[in-house]
Amino acid sequence: VAQAELVTTLQAAAATTRTQDLATVNAALAREEVRAQFEALGVEPAQIESRIAALTDAELRTLAGQMADMPAGADALAVIGIVFLVLLILEAVGVIDVFKKFP
Repeated sequence: VAQAELVTTLQAAAATTRTQDLATVNAALAREEVRAQFEALGVEPAQIESRIAALTDAELRTLAGQMADMPAGADALAVIGIVFLVLLILEAVGVIDVFKKFP
């Protein structure tokens, strides 16, 4: 069954923007240092990917924008910031309980 409908310019632009934002975030999360930090904290890669996919367009745009605004020489700080942000999102959604493990 095929279905067709009109797509507005805004809808097409939003889809393109989301694709670009996903590419930016996934490129940062694909780094070995970031993956190693997530594994050290007990977060599985499948959880990361599902949480990133579940972000709204506005949340994804904010995250990608913050990553794009970081200075080129601040890779370690960027990695720590990304890890913290993703862990905070995972904690807020209830996927993980990282912060409850500490007394």
